[in-house]
Amino acid sequence: MMTRHYKVAGHTFAVSGQAELFEQMENYEPFECEGIEPLFSLTEDSGAVPEYMEVYRIEGERTTVIHGHTASGNDVFEFVRRTKSKGCLICSKDHREGRLILTRRIYNTVFNDALMMLYALATAGKDTLLFHAVVVSCAGKGYLFLGPSGEGKSTHARLWLEHVEGTELVNDDFPVVRDGVVYGSPWGWGIPCYRNVCYPIGGIVSLNQAPYNKIQRLNGVEAYMNLYPSVLGNGLGIVEEIDEGWHQTENALASTIPMWHLDCLPDEEAARLCHDTITR
Repeated sequence: MMTRHYKVAGHTFAVSGQAELFEQMENYEPFECEGIEPLFSLTEDSGAVPEYMEVYRIEGERTTVIHGHTASGNDVFEFVRRTKSKGCLICSKDHREGRLILTRRIYNTVFNDALMMLYALATAGKDTLLFHAVVVSCAGKGYLFLGPSGEGKSTHARLWLEHVEGTELVNDDFPVVRDGVVYGSPWGWGIPCYRNVCYPIGGIVSLNQAPYNKIQRLNGVEAYMNLYPSVLGNGLGIVEEIDEGWHQTENALASTIPMWHLDCLPDEEAARLCHDTITR
């Protein structure tokens, strides 16, 4: 059993497992750090998935995540693909420790999903959110593009990269936001981009495909409601303190960071309209 430490958005965590596990963790290498006291730890384990009562399930494109509770009250997240269980994350009650039972072979997707979930839970209430978003940097600031899968986040980011000078990709799927700063992360299923960088947030844009290009500013409840679906963990109803931690952080973000809604075509005009409006 080996243990390594990593730091994402200023939060340090430890991973313990067999050598084969670390061979599949190249995306974590830019985030490896010295072995200081971690905020939480994840340990690879073996055995059977424990009995639990299902509370909620998330139907994803690749994996279905089933959230439940054991008889002793511990949170369980089982990862199912094509009706077969691939693994199960069992959390301590304070979400500082997690055991990942891999029911078959070491499976990189399950490991990443489990670690993202544990990270989101352990950092709740610490002004930290794990987003499903694409992030670019431009002129020293970071810009988040939000929207459901297939709505054009990666395409719009690519248009910035092609047509807006000085733009760089920060993360293509799961960046972390903390205290008004957006961070690259080791997570993502789109374009491989695992950069250990951070930028103050210049703006957040909720995207929607349309036969025209139009952008408008969002405020108050509208801004909050456009943020909510893109935050990992929202809607799970895990424990009141965690839900409240996410709510307070999202509310502060919606109140302090400029946010827009962009109806757009996948063209250069959309990228320039967005850039010129939100960087003013």
